[in-house]
Amino acid sequence: MKYWLLKTEPQNWSWKDQLKSKNQIAEWNGVRNYQASKNLKAMKKNDLCFFYHSGKEKRIIGIVRIIKEYFRDKTDKANKFVSVMVRGEDELSKPITLEKIKNDKFFKELALVKQSRLSVMEINTKYWKKICKMSNMD
Repeated sequence: MKYWLLKTEPQNWSWKDQLKSKNQIAEWNGVRNYQASKNLKAMKKNDLCFFYHSGKEKRIIGIVRIIKEYFRDKTDKANKFVSVMVRGEDELSKPITLEKIKNDKFFKELALVKQSRLSVMEINTKYWKKICKMSNMD
């Protein structure tokens, strides 16, 4: 199993929207960056992803599970990009802000810190566990 982080603008798709969707399942689409798209293609069924609100909030708010591996993103007219299906798994009891992550030297190599504009990124196990612990999810 691998771990990931998926960024979304909460005014476009929020954690509340995810929870309100039928069976908490939704298509993760609209990614138009080649590196992020490559990451979507690498996701496997049952991988877990942090659900990150970008924009003004800049915080990890929940966890979703990959329930369907990549397929053509129907919102992409050029047919170059892909989507995955995700299901809401858990809300962080204590959301973790980007500021908190950036202020912890442990995370200095984390893609969220080094490539802050990337919308889909892999999170290695040590970072996943630490963020879960910080959010009282361990």
